[in-house]
Amino acid sequence: MGGTDLEGVARADLRMPNAEPGMVVGLFGGSFNPPHAGHALVAEIAMRRLGLDALWWIVTPGNPLKSTRELKPLAERIALSRALAPGPRVRVTAFEAAHRVRYTADTLALAKARNPDVRFVWVMGADNLKHFHHWQRWRDIAHMMPIAVIDRPGATLSYVSSPMAITFGWARVDEDDAPSLARRPAPAWTLIHGPRSSLSSSAIRAARSSSRL
Repeated sequence: MGGTDLEGVARADLRMPNAEPGMVVGLFGGSFNPPHAGHALVAEIAMRRLGLDALWWIVTPGNPLKSTRELKPLAERIALSRALAPGPRVRVTAFEAAHRVRYTADTLALAKARNPDVRFVWVMGADNLKHFHHWQRWRDIAHMMPIAVIDRPGATLSYVSSPMAITFGWARVDEDDAPSLARRPAPAWTLIHGPRSSLSSSAIRAARSSSRL
């Protein structure tokens, strides 16, 4: 059963979470294949440092930049993510699958169109900065909503040297002002430091694969 198969996925998980006008909501997307404590740490840091009312943990049907050969079923990744979610304000969802959305730019546009009075912040780990310029319409993403980059082990230098950081260096917000990020017009982004986990989904998959040999 492939990662994009909807078998076993609850209908409620395919609906976009509810958000009231004026709320500040973080969007944290990924394939989460598998989710791990490092993802939960990113979500917890984002909630606390950005002053979020809620965070949508968006389990994607599949990352267009990654092979789907080892992608676990969507229902399994949703269940594992929900077990790790740090608190009830973190809402695990797979609404992208219902709308056949694969690219982040389209996900953000959809969320904003459905919730025009909600203040959204895109949340991602610093390890994504290195390849962010390969994402479809990456400049549009930066202009669509503020971005919070959560530091990850071995990725700190990516924030300095990545094309995204260089291109939008003028739009960087000081980390001390992170709570105001959602109220700022895009492009605006900040790098947030804090406790870091060395876990990675690729390393977990590799370890599991080796154990079966």
